[in-house]
Amino acid sequence: MSMAEGTQAQSPALHAADSHDLIRVHGARVNNLKDVSVELPKRRLTVFTGVSGSGKSSLVFGTIAAESQRMINETYSTFVQGFMPTLARPEVDVLDGLTTAIIVGQERMGGDARSTVGTATDANAMLRILFSRLGKPHIGSAKAFSFNVASISGAGAVTVERGGEKVKERRSFSIVGGMCPRCEGRGSVTDFDLTALYDDSKSLSEGALTVPGYSVDGWYGRIFRGCGFFDPDKPIRRFTKKELHDLLHKAPTKIKVDGVNLTYEGLIPKIQKSMLSKDIDSLQPHIRAFVERAMTFTSCPDCGGTRLSEAARSSKINKISIADACSMQISDLAEWVRALKEPSVAPLLKALGDTLDSFVEIGLGYLGLDRPAGTLSGGEAQRVKMIRHLGSSLTDVTYVFDEPTIGLHPHDIQRMNDLLLRLRDKGNTVLVVEHKPEAIAIADHVVDLGPRAGTEGGEVVFEGSVEGLRASDTLTGQHLDDRATLKPAVRTPTGKLGVRGAGTNNLQDVDVDVPLGVLTVVTGVAGSGKSSLIHGSVSGQEGVVTVDQAAIRGSRRSNPATYTGLLDPIRKAFAKANGVKPALFSANSEGACPTCNGAGVIYTDLAMMAGVASTCDECEGKRFQASVLDYHFGGRDISEVLAMSVAEAEEFFGAGEARTPAAQKILQRMADVGLGYLTLGQPLTTLSGGERQRLKLATHMAEKGGVYVLDEPTTGLHLADVEQLLGLLDRLVDSGKSVIVIEHHQAVMAHADWIIDLGPGAGHDGGRIVFEGTPAELVADRPTLTGEHLAAYVGG
Repeated sequence: MSMAEGTQAQSPALHAADSHDLIRVHGARVNNLKDVSVELPKRRLTVFTGVSGSGKSSLVFGTIAAESQRMINETYSTFVQGFMPTLARPEVDVLDGLTTAIIVGQERMGGDARSTVGTATDANAMLRILFSRLGKPHIGSAKAFSFNVASISGAGAVTVERGGEKVKERRSFSIVGGMCPRCEGRGSVTDFDLTALYDDSKSLSEGALTVPGYSVDGWYGRIFRGCGFFDPDKPIRRFTKKELHDLLHKAPTKIKVDGVNLTYEGLIPKIQKSMLSKDIDSLQPHIRAFVERAMTFTSCPDCGGTRLSEAARSSKINKISIADACSMQISDLAEWVRALKEPSVAPLLKALGDTLDSFVEIGLGYLGLDRPAGTLSGGEAQRVKMIRHLGSSLTDVTYVFDEPTIGLHPHDIQRMNDLLLRLRDKGNTVLVVEHKPEAIAIADHVVDLGPRAGTEGGEVVFEGSVEGLRASDTLTGQHLDDRATLKPAVRTPTGKLGVRGAGTNNLQDVDVDVPLGVLTVVTGVAGSGKSSLIHGSVSGQEGVVTVDQAAIRGSRRSNPATYTGLLDPIRKAFAKANGVKPALFSANSEGACPTCNGAGVIYTDLAMMAGVASTCDECEGKRFQASVLDYHFGGRDISEVLAMSVAEAEEFFGAGEARTPAAQKILQRMADVGLGYLTLGQPLTTLSGGERQRLKLATHMAEKGGVYVLDEPTTGLHLADVEQLLGLLDRLVDSGKSVIVIEHHQAVMAHADWIIDLGPGAGHDGGRIVFEGTPAELVADRPTLTGEHLAAYVGG
């Protein structure tokens, strides 16, 4: 026997290091999980399914990804950890076999007005270096092409020590930046409508200022009254020119009010710093309404909205400036970069070309690098974040995706599936939370959570292959092969909403009549112009109620009862029944437990270590003072009412001595959108994405309006819940409303009375109406990509 054969015979079948091929979770109890135990194969694609609120995100993000990130953070020095978010260890008995987790979530990208698609990826940085090397005329370093760097220069005397003596020398410096000086790199300038800032017939003491938060009794009122620059008791219309300038435009000035050192600043620069420096979508609703009322945003006349200085725009490569390059559709920019043959920057051109090709590959070739990051949808933002991982050399990493098919047309889902499989085939573990059958189909392993949502969920009801799931009796298994059928008859429109010459973003002078009194579905591939058409031309009109995909904003003190306004009639009912003030029944006001200030938990901050939240001993987590809990209504105290589910509360407030029609009406709407299992006092921060959107829909249903615009209402919805949503849409239409839905889900398309299909492609290849008519006509003719996919779906 040869030496080689002898060695082979004696070698073990499996190296010890190769035996760790499972991620083991035992006894997970995060949120609603009930001692969940699963074993996930590494270097495979695992899909987590289950109804919205069943515990998928709690298991994947709250347990596996959270613990992986926490353990990685602990490898840094204590000093560095002090600057990082502190993460508590998830409630779980055993977590074994973890690898580095990279989370690619649905969160909208930066609320910063300066953030664009180019700055959020590395594309802009590479373009700036390219223009600093090849641009003619040469104007400076890469900073000279950055709209976030201002040009500054200065000179002065500095003291240096030389040969034991101190010598004064004159020094000067200059930085050449690319920021447009007029708009400070924002691309738009603001004009103020002064009538929205103050009522000039009143004095400041009488409450002339109408800016939110600038009340006469508050801190700002004290500053304006005590600054001494004008008489606070004189009506504003009688101010001199200097007094009005001081009120509106005065630069920051040190003043003393009642012996306290303060800084006074004019109203307009103060508003610009506090409100206009943020993305408008990230503002609180009342401040956003004020900003929209008081300010007009127009494209900067100096830079034409490009954000760049004249010098940055003057330097060109092959007659193209950096502003032209950023405004190009990315698919066109990729071709332009590929055509540049310059050996001196060959590695840079290759890296930039690869990044731009990744955009095209992932289905975002229709974007421009100058697109503000805050305007991307949740699905687009998630795919932009994916780009930096596609070319990564890392292997044996756990990638965690939250519904990556959101906002994708059936035509684009295959492309997303290919990308997920590519990440897996590089030797990575891919964990995906998903509802779409097309995405579930590619899984190597499936974990189905349920059986229902909230307290009725949190258990693993199936674990195995896709075929096994299909044959199982779980809710997902039963609905996996669901196919909606076309309606035998469609409704007749009662009127029409005309849109003429729509040119927002990529729309090409679109004329369309949107029928009223029916269910209209607007569809088309991602980037074809659906949102531009509806949000740009329909949403702003009177009587139109829009439910978009923007995230619900609320702290851990917010809950479904406070968000929907349900707590107001409940508080009033408790107060009336007991003859006391309504404020006592608010955990954020007079009724709050003094020990935990109404939070229900006491949070102990341990500096760079994870903080500890422990249930308050005084109120036992009930959030209210003991005296408040002595007051009852219908035999329950306020903490017991907040612990009820929506379905229980609907019954409680619907009949008997606790009958409260105002509360029951809100609860009915919450039940209608499929949130009957939610607890009234559950913190908003613990709700899943699908639950938050449906909660928003429930609140908007109370608004007075004849036309409802819904932006992808099936986001985060389980296959079993789509049927309930269709029932809700039908009820809205039957009650006399017009419903317009922007949607990719074929079940919603099949259920429509009228379909408007945009395309044929994305970006400048889209922006046109390619089909208008009934779903039956679309399936019969199959004139578009949507028609082909819908026909395959309904078996036409």
